[in-house]
Amino acid sequence: MKERIFIKKAKEQIQLEEMLRKEFADVKCGLIEIAYTPLGVRVIIHTTSPGLVIGHGGDKIREVSEKLRKLGIANPQIDVQKISNPDMDPMIVSQSIAAAMTRGMNVKKIGHYYLDRVMRAGAIGCEIVIKGKISGEKARSERFIAGYLKKCGEPAMRDVIKGVATALPKLGTIGITTHIMITHSDRRIIVERPQVAVEKMEAAQVEAEKVEAVAKPEAKTEAKTE
Repeated sequence: MKERIFIKKAKEQIQLEEMLRKEFADVKCGLIEIAYTPLGVRVIIHTTSPGLVIGHGGDKIREVSEKLRKLGIANPQIDVQKISNPDMDPMIVSQSIAAAMTRGMNVKKIGHYYLDRVMRAGAIGCEIVIKGKISGEKARSERFIAGYLKKCGEPAMRDVIKGVATALPKLGTIGITTHIMITHSDRRIIVERPQVAVEKMEAAQVEAEKVEAVAKPEAKTEAKTE
């Protein structure tokens, strides 16, 4: 019984996310978070253009909220967040590549350009895969990769984020998949000595040198008297 409830909620969440992405198809939207709370359903939309999502005086948000109520979602609360670093968001990168592919730009030039932008933004590693009818009737794939990227296991689930988008040029559908490794949890942590402890060690070393310098003349005078 519990499994059915979880499956039903997961389906509702996927349908809700697809519906929101269709509503804001003209805007570059990254992650869409959906949380079920006692007060209602909270939706957080991460985007590069919050003004286009909100609309003039909040008209677009009110329109989408009304559509969600008609779908049976009681008291939807929509929050819009601006993405501070779009080059580190795989959804935004994939959508940008898809827009460029639709305009007919060269696939290798686009792939290397956005790969360089992602790495310059501070990513540990990045992989961009473009598949479909890129330059002819026969489908093929292009792969662009840089840096260090985990492919499997828990580090891949924890440290790597994924984004997909679809381009619709004249030749046919093209799929873009972007993986970005934002952190590297396998790195060894170098424990640095606290500054206070370093200062104490340096002061003790200076005192020891002073004592040694004072002790040397005394030893020389004692040797002469003997």
